[in-house]
Amino acid sequence: MRDGQVLIGQRRVDQPMPSLWEFPGGKIEPGETPEQALVRELTEEIGIYAEIGPAVTHIRHNYRSGSAVDLQFFAVHQFSGEIENHIYQQVRWVKLDMLPGYDFLAADRQLIRDLAAGKLL
Repeated sequence: MRDGQVLIGQRRVDQPMPSLWEFPGGKIEPGETPEQALVRELTEEIGIYAEIGPAVTHIRHNYRSGSAVDLQFFAVHQFSGEIENHIYQQVRWVKLDMLPGYDFLAADRQLIRDLAAGKLL
């Protein structure tokens, strides 16, 4: 979060679910806490060192393909370094009420509605 905006990334066309938007982050490696994984992933994906804030929500989503994801979202209000796009087609700072205008991954859509409605953060 920065000045009432949140950072989102658009998947590259050569990735699964191409061109959809998501929040930076990724998989938890063995031995990591969710917070440690997020620090590592944000460094790898966008070149920042983040101070992980409180948990925002936890979502379990089943895709039509049969795969499932278990997502944990945390607020990040403080970070050091400059945003550098390492993996996305593009990254963008977006006001919360503008989030529904982006085509997000299905697993993120309820979170998007809640953020835009001011229910979280």
